[in-house]
Formats: sequence, structure tokens, C-alpha cells
Amino acid sequence: MKRTNLSLLSQRRSGVLLHISSLPSSPDAHDFGVGDLGAEAYRFVDFLSRIGVSVWQTLPINMPHADNSPYQCLSAFAGNPDFISLERLQSQGLLNQKDLTGESISKADLIATAYEVFREQAKQVESLAEKEQLNFKKFCKKQARWLNDFALFLALRHKFNLAGWQYWPDGYKNRDVATLKQARKELAHEITIIQFTQFVFFTQWLALKAYAATKNVYLFGDIPIFVAYDSADVWAQPHFFKLDDYKNMEVVAGVPPDYFCATGQRWGNPHYNWDAMAADNFSWWVSRMATQNALFDIVRIDHFRGLQAAWEIPASEDTAINGQWVLAPGEALLAAIFKALPKICLVAEDLGIITPEVDALRHQYDLPGMKILQFAFSGQDDNPYLPHHIEASSVAYTGTHDNDTTLGWYNSLDDSQRGHVQAYIYSSRSEEHDVHMPADLINLVFESHAQLAIIPMQDILALDSSHRMNTPGTCSGNWHWRFNWQQLILAQEESITEVITRTARS
Repeated sequence: MKRTNLSLLSQRRSGVLLHISSLPSSPDAHDFGVGDLGAEAYRFVDFLSRIGVSVWQTLPINMPHADNSPYQCLSAFAGNPDFISLERLQSQGLLNQKDLTGESISKADLIATAYEVFREQAKQVESLAEKEQLNFKKFCKKQARWLNDFALFLALRHKFNLAGWQYWPDGYKNRDVATLKQARKELAHEITIIQFTQFVFFTQWLALKAYAATKNVYLFGDIPIFVAYDSADVWAQPHFFKLDDYKNMEVVAGVPPDYFCATGQRWGNPHYNWDAMAADNFSWWVSRMATQNALFDIVRIDHFRGLQAAWEIPASEDTAINGQWVLAPGEALLAAIFKALPKICLVAEDLGIITPEVDALRHQYDLPGMKILQFAFSGQDDNPYLPHHIEASSVAYTGTHDNDTTLGWYNSLDDSQRGHVQAYIYSSRSEEHDVHMPADLINLVFESHAQLAIIPMQDILALDSSHRMNTPGTCSGNWHWRFNWQQLILAQEESITEVITRTARS
């Protein structure tokens, strides 16, 4: 039986793609180099509401490793503490101006300072302080399934100088009961601060979500299909992953060789032990999706095709060439998710070479797929990304975080490729005029049949390649881009507002 995806995507909407890290810093705030959930996040919601946009899409908001990639995180559940607004902690009386003016102190140290004040407040007879203490206890109890293990994992990671769990002494690596019991006792204070940090993150995020709802702006999140090997998830529940007796990966994730890469892509993530997950009714996945469903109104599953079959590469191989497709129980998994969360709104990232079986799985659960206009102009009339081929049950983009900016992309095309773009744009107009990028591609996205059309903030600002968020296959220079309000001119704002109105989107 086909399931109807009850969702916000039953009407034409417009969205903007901008990660939290790309927000500007508040003028009066200490800048730690990353956007956060403070005043600028609320200002961005106001901006979206003002121009008529109803969807704000971000990248995954979990806690990354040192490379800052939001697709390789220390937990599939825990939020990124870098996104915590210190100014909001100050407004609660947990920090003061003197705390915030120190130059060498880290955000983690300041959150720890805030916790000490929070703990002292527990000794006072004040209704607000008592309420927050109760909320903290409720949060810890509600999130205990993942929070307890994550807090211990992170405390141990600091104890062992940030070494991956596979390098910890055997008692810790293998989760010896007596060893972990003693560790929880020795690291009790550190563990509580980590729990408090997550409480602050979730509290601030849900406050932003509630504010966005008052402005009719919905939050659109993203989850990687796989998790990092060095993560609390794999350490805490290794039986859910394909590991050997020594907890080393037997196979790793990636994609096979294709036109773009002769050796494929070896991502290095562990594969799921689907038999073990199915025997547990996919409880880990259901819990993960429940957390995302609370944080977001819409959730994208990255590399959706891996729920039907995934490319498994022997861990000993240096490239992705000698892998194989191994079936995954996507139908049973999605059935379990929708049984537990019947109103969850999911989007499938189905880019690349997609088989009929993957399409069938997506259609069975009525999940919108993705269309990228930068992929449309190959010269073939049957190119599925051409605007006139885009069906309503789609999320259409000029480009995503993995693409160049539209201006940068257009400038990099050769004469033949540029000719295909120009010919299509001319054919879509009642009268000819010069091609203008990115405005013309934005128009095509919004004019398409896709129920949701999303524009990266870089394209609204008409920025070039130097403002690209990520270049796949590279290990440096990614995930650092931030915008500032001075880049936004009135004509750009008016242009986006006009096309949203003209194409009957909200």
C-alpha cells in the first residue's frame, strides 16, 4: 500500500539554504568564527519572512570532528555546541559581560562557567531558576537513551587527549562494566557539564524553531545516512555495525567508480548490521528520526539510495573500486519510522545514478526527490534536471552546498555548455534579453513545478566561487563560509520577493 507523505509540501513553497555556521556574528558579540543561535539567527528568520520565504534549510547540526564537516560527527543525536549563543546565556544571568570580554577563553569554558552559575541557582528559592532546574532534569531523562552514553564518550575522549575510541585502553574501548562505572564516578562533573551543554543547545534551538513558526517559517534539516566510526553511536552500540571481533570495520561505505571519479569515493563510514537493527525493530533509527523530527519540520535523508542498497568496500581497500552493492531493508526501516512518527515529513536525496528499485522505494512512501538545475544543461533533451521535466513531488535547487555558486558555475562553463544554458533560457521567455546569472537560474527554479524551490544564500547575494561552501573530494578550505548583511542590497531582496509572488509560492 502506498503511503501518503503528510507534509508541509502540499503547497508551493520557497526556501533558502544557509547553515547555522554561515550566519554573521552579532555586532556586539565576541566572534568565535561560527554563526550561532543568537540575535542573527532571529534576524535571518525575519529576513525570510519579509521576502516571503517559508522554509529555512540547514546542513546537519550535529557535533563535527576537527574538520568541521557536518557529515562526519561525534554523535547522530548531539547538537553542535559551537552554535550555542553566549549572549542568550548572558540574558538568562548565567554569564556576565566580564565573562564575554575575555580574549583567550573558549566557548566550552564559558558554557562550563554558565553551568556553575546554573548549579548555584539551584540553591536559591526562585521560581524561574527552579523551573530551569526541573527542565534540565526532564531533558536528561527524556534524552537518556543517547545522552548518557554520549556524555561519557565525550568525557572519555577528553581524558584520552581526543583519541578515537578504538585507541582507548581495552576496558574503555570494550565497555567493561566495572571500568565504565568507575569512569562515570570519576568524570561525574565533566559528564554533567556535557549534559548541560546539550540541554542549552536543544533549548536554544527549539526557541528558534518556535519563533520561526510565529513567522510562518519552517526549519528543514539534513541527516547523513551513515555515521562516523569515531562516534558515540558506534562505541556505545557496536553490534549495530559491521565490525569484527576487535571492533574494527570489516567494510566501509562509499560509492562505486563513475564518470566523475575513476576510483569511486571511499567515505570510510561503517556499514549498518541491518539484521541486528531489524531484530531490535530499528529502535536506533526510530530514536534518531524522532530527535530530528522534534528539531525540524522537514528532514532530508542524505544518500537515500543507501536505504535500498549500499556500496560496501572491504576496509583493507584504499579505493572504492573493489566494492559491491549489498541490499538494505529500506522498506521495513521506513515502515518502522512512519509507524512511530506518522506525521514526519521526509525528503529523499536521490542525486546521481538511481535505480528503478530506489525510485520505487521513494514513491512507495511518497517522498519528494531532489533536482539540481546546475546538472540540467548537458544538451540531452531527456535530462531529468531540466526545469520542464521536474515533477511537483520534488525539491528543486539552483545548487546545493556541494555545488559551486551559480555565478561561479556559469563562469566556469565552456562555450558549448554555456550555449545550452542560454538556449534553454531564451526558449523559456516570451522575448529575448541578455542572460543574467544567477537571476535567470533562480527564476527557472521558482517557475518549475516543484512544490519546494530552494536557493542557497550565496545565489541570492550573487556571489562567485570564492564563497563556495564545500568542494567534494577536498580536505581543506570547506565549511567556513559566512555572509554579512552588507552583501545584501535592496535590489536583490526586491527581486527574490517579486519572483516568489509571481510564481505563487510562499
